[in-house]
Amino acid sequence: MNSYSLKEMKGNFCKLLRSTGRQHVGAVIAELERLGFFEAPASRRDHNPFVGGLLVHSMNVYRVALEIYHDMRCLDPDLEVSDDNLIIASLLHDICKAPRYLHSTQKNGVWEKNYEYLPVGHGEKSVIMLLRLGLEMTESEILAIRWHMGPWQIALHNEEMQEDYRRATLSCPLLPIIEAADKLAAQILEVKRSNLQTI
Repeated sequence: MNSYSLKEMKGNFCKLLRSTGRQHVGAVIAELERLGFFEAPASRRDHNPFVGGLLVHSMNVYRVALEIYHDMRCLDPDLEVSDDNLIIASLLHDICKAPRYLHSTQKNGVWEKNYEYLPVGHGEKSVIMLLRLGLEMTESEILAIRWHMGPWQIALHNEEMQEDYRRATLSCPLLPIIEAADKLAAQILEVKRSNLQTI
């Protein structure tokens, strides 16, 4: 991806966030700049492990989430998820990754991780960062961001956390939309299939 398209994508990302009219969204964008969000990779090696990869991933999740929501509305016309919900949860679900790669260097083409910044977990770290910045968030957005990793992490947790995840999923349609969009973006749109071996 060239620098022009990343610059254009960054502009679209910020425009979408500002379109929500949420209180302190400007502070969130400024913090993302400070943390290096727009330059960070999305992962060390699995999907979008390049400069700007996290921005590309976030926009991909938004695009996929929109498609999922519109398709689900055809099946269930009563389903209600607002555009703002989709924007906030999609674009900000992985902001916890920005400080993880801020001071990292690449060795042999693989990014190193920095675990020193607020070691509280993945989805919960993104929520805490946003709340600290004063971003106005709905309960659905908090749940979707907190649990967007779904079963990928939940198997390691206790019964109480498993029940929290189950109840959040059943009560918040935004959550499975973001969870699915994140997985589809990372494992279909962002994987170089030429590097995969067929079993």
